[in-house]
Order: sequence, then structure tokens, then C-alpha cells
Amino acid sequence: MSRKDINDYMKLSYEIVIREDPHGGFFAKVEELEGCMTQGETYDETSRNIVEAMELWLEASIEMAMEIPEPEPAFKLAPL
Repeated sequence: MSRKDINDYMKLSYEIVIREDPHGGFFAKVEELEGCMTQGETYDETSRNIVEAMELWLEASIEMAMEIPEPEPAFKLAPL
């Protein structure tokens, strides 16, 4: 099996949560990637920032040969 690169991981359906910060702006995190978070003044800025944060998080994890969690499938098929 070939090793995945950043582009492979970025195509997966990670759960991204963006919330309004009570002190102003927005906060975002990727549920499956511990410590992958960011903030921004607007929702759009925060959306762009979390994509950049994911890329940096994945790049660092790949360079350090760390295990990278993948998102769970949205649904699971039961055996027939």
C-alpha cells in the first residue's frame, strides 16, 4: 500500500466545526485531528484558515511519521 500525501488526506471528509466566538470572530477545529484549530474575524476567513491549518497539521504529521486519523465513513453497510 502506498503512503498517502497531504492531497490524499485533504480529499477525505473530516468533520470541521466552526463556531462563533462569544468574544468576537469565529473559532474552527477539525474533530479528528487533535490540536488542529484556528480562528478568524469572519466565517469566510475562518473557513480559509482551517483549510490552511489542516494542510500544516498534516504536513507536520507526515514529516514526523505520525499516525494520522482518518474520518469515519458517514454510514456503514450492514452485511447481507
